[in-house]
Amino acid sequence: MKPIRLLSGFLTVGFWTLASRVLGFAREILIAAFIGPGPVLDAFIVAFRLPNLFRRFFAEGAFNAAFVPAFSKRYEADENATAFAQQAFNLLAAAVLALVGLGMVFMPGLVWLTAGGFVGDARFDMAVGYGHIVFPYILFMSLAALFSGVLNATGRFAAAAAAPVLLNIFACSAMTAGALLGGEVVTWLVWTIPVAGVAQLALVWAAADRAGIRLRPGLPRWNSEMRDLVRIAVPAALAMGVTQINLVVGQYVASDIEKAASWLFIADRLYQLPLGVVGIAVGIVLLPALSRRLRAGDGTGSQDALSRAGEFSLLLAVPSAVAFITVPLPLVSVLYERGATGPEDVAAIAIAVAIYGAGLPAFMLQKVLQPLYFAREDTRTPFHYALVAMAVNAALAFGLKPVLGWIAPAIAASAAGWAMVALLALGARRMGEEARFDARFHRRAWRILAASAVMGAVLYAVAHTAGWLFTLDYWRYLSLLGLVVLGGAVYFAAGQALGAFRLSEFRTALSRRKQA
Repeated sequence: MKPIRLLSGFLTVGFWTLASRVLGFAREILIAAFIGPGPVLDAFIVAFRLPNLFRRFFAEGAFNAAFVPAFSKRYEADENATAFAQQAFNLLAAAVLALVGLGMVFMPGLVWLTAGGFVGDARFDMAVGYGHIVFPYILFMSLAALFSGVLNATGRFAAAAAAPVLLNIFACSAMTAGALLGGEVVTWLVWTIPVAGVAQLALVWAAADRAGIRLRPGLPRWNSEMRDLVRIAVPAALAMGVTQINLVVGQYVASDIEKAASWLFIADRLYQLPLGVVGIAVGIVLLPALSRRLRAGDGTGSQDALSRAGEFSLLLAVPSAVAFITVPLPLVSVLYERGATGPEDVAAIAIAVAIYGAGLPAFMLQKVLQPLYFAREDTRTPFHYALVAMAVNAALAFGLKPVLGWIAPAIAASAAGWAMVALLALGARRMGEEARFDARFHRRAWRILAASAVMGAVLYAVAHTAGWLFTLDYWRYLSLLGLVVLGGAVYFAAGQALGAFRLSEFRTALSRRKQA
């Protein structure tokens, strides 16, 4: 795959992921306005994080890491890939059904394990009640991940990338309806989540059918292929889910401080916008590409795919991180300060956004480096690295809390992210030149950092001298839009001048995407 074609794949997935993240952003804005930081939102966050935690293990994380390379090899070699996918479907459905059953029975224990500070107040019972409603979402999303993996491995990225849009459309519609009809907005929201999961599964299932890969429910069979799949998937579960586990640890640490879980959640969702658009796009496109190249013995192509993915990640990760660090208060104030979210909440969320921003490039680079291992069906090494990162996170979260309070989990998460990247990069050196970034990546990385620094200086100067504009009713939205446009213009002008990228490459990639 040529660099422009690879970039076109990133942009295809990135386009749909951006649509999902923008709508997700709207969802979080409505949550902050209609529910707001407090006991109810704290309870909802704990309940909703449970299916999302297991989703990283059974869906996008462990499943994709184990299934996509194996399916891609069979598909490319015409070795009855559909039969392999059918067996994986049956096994995954049975496993997740069992998980849902256990989760429904032991929901109080799950809430206690992930938010021990809730014990003894009303948030605990609320979280258990919400958990019973939203936990079945993991079943639909896990099966949707299987169909998405099939579609991605066959080069059909659009439907799988578009599916998450449905959750946000359903959630925004439900909250708006609840507010207009005078009901409890959170009740509308929690009941909508499993319904949206059904819709997402239906979309990708139908797309796989149209692609000629028809899977139907059946009894699971335990054979050598499934044993190999599970053997690879189990360590990948922790390796890919380390970020979510770290968030849960942070949630537990902050759970005895009212509103802290809400503040950290809202800040996390803000930095997830660029992470989702770029990181998910890179992970989806890069893993099948590396798997094909390694099977073909194409070391040069593997290095090129890795390096272009790294460039694409830094291209948006670094300026986004700089913006979160330099101007978090205007961003949070304009986006969230309304309804149930007040100035005190905004100030707290802004601090967390700046800290998470420092870890944003690390979280994106993980998406680039992990496929180096997964494409080789090596999930044990990232698993060991994940254990180290989790230890770093837990030590800092618990150790810093007596000194820094509720903000300790955000510091711990960013530090753990960088620890994971360092371990992944050092481990990849044993794989040879094909697992190292090329000279062009190194040239452009420093130029991207320089262009981002120029942008950050301009943003800080404008926000410092004209900060009052972001407090004016109605005008603050135009002010933030102007700040974003100014930052983007400065960054791309500086990047073009410094040689960090060439705008002609994006025009070529976009034209290829339209033709496709």
